[in-house]
Amino acid sequence: MTELTLIPAKDTGTAIPAEPFIGQHLIDGVWTDSADGAGFDRNSPAHGDLISRSAKGGVAETEAAITAARRVFDLGDWAFSSGQARAKILLKMADLIDENRDHIALIETLESGKPITQAKAEIEGAADLWRYAAALARTLHGDSHNSLGADMLGVVLKAPIGVVSIICPWNFPFLIVSQKLPFALAAGCTAVVKPSELTPSTTVILGQLLQQAGLPAGVVNIVLGHGDPVGAVMSTHDAVDMVSFTGSTAIGRQIVKAAGDTLKKVSLELGGKNPQVVFPDADIEAAADAITFGVYFNAGECCNSGSRIIVHEDIAEALTAKIVALSRQVPFGDPLNPATQVGAIISSDHQARIDGYVKDARAEGARVVLGGDRLSISSLTGAFYQPTVIADVTANMAIAKEEVFGPVLSVLTFRDPGEALALANDAAYGLSAGVWSRNVHTCLDFARRVQAGTVWTNTWMDGFAELPFGGVKQSGQGRELGRYGLEEFLEVKTVQMRVNRGRDPWVKTR
Repeated sequence: MTELTLIPAKDTGTAIPAEPFIGQHLIDGVWTDSADGAGFDRNSPAHGDLISRSAKGGVAETEAAITAARRVFDLGDWAFSSGQARAKILLKMADLIDENRDHIALIETLESGKPITQAKAEIEGAADLWRYAAALARTLHGDSHNSLGADMLGVVLKAPIGVVSIICPWNFPFLIVSQKLPFALAAGCTAVVKPSELTPSTTVILGQLLQQAGLPAGVVNIVLGHGDPVGAVMSTHDAVDMVSFTGSTAIGRQIVKAAGDTLKKVSLELGGKNPQVVFPDADIEAAADAITFGVYFNAGECCNSGSRIIVHEDIAEALTAKIVALSRQVPFGDPLNPATQVGAIISSDHQARIDGYVKDARAEGARVVLGGDRLSISSLTGAFYQPTVIADVTANMAIAKEEVFGPVLSVLTFRDPGEALALANDAAYGLSAGVWSRNVHTCLDFARRVQAGTVWTNTWMDGFAELPFGGVKQSGQGRELGRYGLEEFLEVKTVQMRVNRGRDPWVKTR
């Protein structure tokens, strides 16, 4: 593996804090420890240092947070506040995120293992989401119907759904909460937020900034801890109206079952096994670069990871060779080094899971043309994995169908467009897909037929606050971002008004 580009630990000018970040719950505007004194620690997956020490919530803390959110919503001061008032707080929040970007990015890098340059870009993107949600708060409106006859006027109101449980993952902890929470607030909802126990601290910082922005106490509550019991209570409690969850498909299924007893609305953004189909007339250089980015971004720990490519057999060997060559140049290493583009794996357990998929693929007859093992980087004690490219993959292999969530690319081949589409749709997931061709008709036909919530043509993983994001099949239900992301947190109410006394009486008086 000496041919890889490795970035060792060195003096980056960014010091790991001498003391761990201390995280508490935010309940009804008050920062508090757990009643039983329980807590948990998080060590850096790249460096091994103790990074954060957090309160560990239980049933009592979760129920208190839900009670606060319910009371504040039912009082109506926030739910019936003007769009202007809500937008003012969201805009202030965006400014505070910008002002604290370096601090947030450092804590996120240390807890998650992602490169610090990537973390800073994500925090910048999160601020943009808060600003976009502020614009939606000002433009939110219902409909009127004045064609119901001279005596009737119909009004369709859009009202906040109520108390929302927001449960977030570890791979993009600040960005993903910002894909949910500002939209819920713009709609007038109150919320209880649970970050992953692996990356809790930037959500605590978020709560601190919300207080600085002037958000009323109890509108947003934060409970730290594990899925059992915190997430379980958030998914089943009678006082919760909606659950918004991002994470694995397996946990998503559990949440749907748990929420079913109270018929809560559930919005899910789950896993993906996202295909990119590369036709023989594609720009091979551009495709190779985008595919390399798509599989190694965030060390492949991304629901949108371009983890499988479906390449026409005439160009498969040439494209694979280009991807391998580019893969050797991607800097893997110390996430605190600005030159690093791929950092650590979130945990040693997840590193072993990735390695298991690769070993199983090799045993099934696939050919590992690059990588395929754990990665050692000088002066770093954490969990890293080699950039890995696997060829001769067939559709029946687990690595072609299941989400690896690591820096591993599977290469399949096809002969004709029908076979390419069949392979692309041959997965339980349907989050994202891509197509590479210079022929716009080829791209559009594929985009219409592929089973995915997002389709990229001649690019990969571009994103905009204005465009909705979400999946089909076992990749989830509902949408985030765009106006659709706001609609998720709204209920529609019909108001029918008789505007004069012209109605014939039903009971005829004598």
